[in-house]
Amino acid sequence: MHTIKEISEVIGGDILSMPDPDANIKHLLLDSRKIHAPKESLFFAMPGNRLDGHHFLDDVYAAHCRNFIVSKEVDFRDFKRANIIRVDSTLKALQKLAAWHRKQFNYPVIGITGSNGKTIVKEWLYQMLQSTFAIVRSPKSYNSQTGVPLSVWQMKSEHTLGIFEAGISEPDEMDKLESIIRPNIGIFTNIGEAHSEGFLNTLHKVREKLKLFVHSDVIIYCKDYPDINLAVAQIKSQLSTAPNGNHKFNTFSWSSGTEADLRILKSEKNTQSTSIELEYQEETLRFKLPFTDRASMENAMHCIATLLYPKIIVTGK
Repeated sequence: MHTIKEISEVIGGDILSMPDPDANIKHLLLDSRKIHAPKESLFFAMPGNRLDGHHFLDDVYAAHCRNFIVSKEVDFRDFKRANIIRVDSTLKALQKLAAWHRKQFNYPVIGITGSNGKTIVKEWLYQMLQSTFAIVRSPKSYNSQTGVPLSVWQMKSEHTLGIFEAGISEPDEMDKLESIIRPNIGIFTNIGEAHSEGFLNTLHKVREKLKLFVHSDVIIYCKDYPDINLAVAQIKSQLSTAPNGNHKFNTFSWSSGTEADLRILKSEKNTQSTSIELEYQEETLRFKLPFTDRASMENAMHCIATLLYPKIIVTGK
């Protein structure tokens, strides 16, 4: 928990009013309709095409919230007890605050991106690891420019593992999410046509998504997607040869048709399940999965690969 004065020092901006600098902030609010702990909440007035948070400041104050981040000129004469900070961009202030908050913690963080499967992989990993780790994770599908900061803000000292997903719809968005999540472990689920309008081609979209992992220790991915395989090889080469590059950068791949760290040797389906035989470090592993569709198989393989990668999950380093 941080004080509003501490937060003002992190995000900068102009202090318009601060009668209570020691007010503790536990919750970040973007929606005036979802106030449940007003005294411990900080409201970010986010401008938008249809709705503008600045239009609901009276409602938020009436709900007993006393901490505000704004980016427009607003008449606060009736807000006698409010702490008010004005910034150039409430979105940038939100992201800057979340990135600073993330730096307070050293436990492993898994970052997940891709066209599909992000939320399912996150939830399956949570189910598999919750008995071993105290996990903080993205609620629902909070993977946007605002969703990621709200997710990472949940990190606390009692947690021992974070799992967050990140999604983008245009170039140059992932850099901001990377600075907030800073994952040690990266999972790239797959690539498809979803949200492709803002990219030159599929390879361009893969490269943009891979920016989430520029400071990661490892990327876990499927080699059966040519564009992902090519882009991962390129980023690994670039990072390992850079003057101040991340020389510990690793990849951990799985495949159903080519050489990989984890390889599917056999897959047999019946009406309700799939039995698979895997090769990992010259050993044969067998699993029976309670589904037959390709998407679920991919999601399961990403989870299996993550659990097998020894340097992070087993050792917690």
